Amino acid sequence: MKRRIAVFTGSRAEYGLLSGVMRAIRDDATLELQVIAGAMHFAPEFGMTAAQIVADGFQIDAKVEMLLASDSRVGVVKSLGLGTIGMADALERLAPDLLVILGDRFEALAAAQAALIMGVPIAHIHGGEITEGAYDDAIRHAITKMAALHFVAAEPYRARVIQMGTPPGRVINVGAPGLDGLAEGRLMPLDEVSAQIGFAIRAPYFLATYHPATSADEDPEAGCRAMLAAMAGFAGHQMILTYPNADNGGRAIIRCLEAFAALHPGRAVAVASLGRERYRAVLAGAAAMVGNSSSGIIEAPAFRVPVVNIGGRQKGRLAAAGIRHAGVAQAEISAALGWAISATGRDAAQAAVNPYGQGKAAAAMLHILKTVRPGRDLPFHDLAVQDPAAQDLAAQDLASQDLGGRS
Repeated sequence: MKRRIAVFTGSRAEYGLLSGVMRAIRDDATLELQVIAGAMHFAPEFGMTAAQIVADGFQIDAKVEMLLASDSRVGVVKSLGLGTIGMADALERLAPDLLVILGDRFEALAAAQAALIMGVPIAHIHGGEITEGAYDDAIRHAITKMAALHFVAAEPYRARVIQMGTPPGRVINVGAPGLDGLAEGRLMPLDEVSAQIGFAIRAPYFLATYHPATSADEDPEAGCRAMLAAMAGFAGHQMILTYPNADNGGRAIIRCLEAFAALHPGRAVAVASLGRERYRAVLAGAAAMVGNSSSGIIEAPAFRVPVVNIGGRQKGRLAAAGIRHAGVAQAEISAALGWAISATGRDAAQAAVNPYGQGKAAAAMLHILKTVRPGRDLPFHDLAVQDPAAQDLAAQDLASQDLGGRS
């Protein structure tokens, strides 16, 4: 009997990171892939990206409607509750042997807490990281405590998950799955992307994504306006603007992007979702990536693209040398953009070593998913009382495994 592996996806961003391991599970003769899609995937204002999942050859086995029209804090909490109810129904019907969850969003928390109570072991991807400017940081750590198996993206993150009480043998550094095949193979020509989004892209251009910093003292609309004004100051550059996630404050950013694009026809375009292939092509050709998306921290270095990271949303993450951090003031963003498009910024991006691995995460995760059978128990590994010699042996044993994620 095939082992049933369910994968939850709630947004375009994390689906793009999960698609490689989803294909690996689907194509393995010993495993059965179950896709649970929800939240932003079924929201027209965010591009109805469930259609992309199907277009990529996946069957959606469970649909979890959860997003309310409100993006207030109360609205997000109510969406979280709806998601938990929907996940309970999906897990009861599908009865997976394991649930794979990536990241730190409130949709992921809904999936995790339902699985915890229903006794479905969780394999969590991207645990142990720090993003001080968003409440996603606390959600990520909460999911870590609910999970039985952990796929982390770098050694410092592995150490942090162990520090949180996880037995070392359950924490595997596979690297970031978003890097799998990212900079390899054919890129969609930009004229084809242009035709599909109805906007003629020409170099040089900036690619920008700005999300609400939900735990930082940053006004989302003010930050968005500062970013747009800074980019507009570089008169020779176009601006490709992608929508934020469905966090509280996100709709104010969407209105800001749309209004700016309407005032700058031919120079700026706002897109709800580029999709992975279009996104790869646009990112690869960008003069710089701008905003506060994790993609700028993790994926842009794979294309040697300079990055301007704005504000505190990604504060705490490992960052390559080609990334310049700026505050939310227009002057700071402008200065960082000047560095990014300079020879110094371009050289830094070209020479940077990505701390998130070498793009072999899916194969490493597949091996573990096929061979490891985590139970429902979540033992606490207390570093204060463990024998140091035993800890060293456990670390050496894990280090001897070639799982492809270490850089």
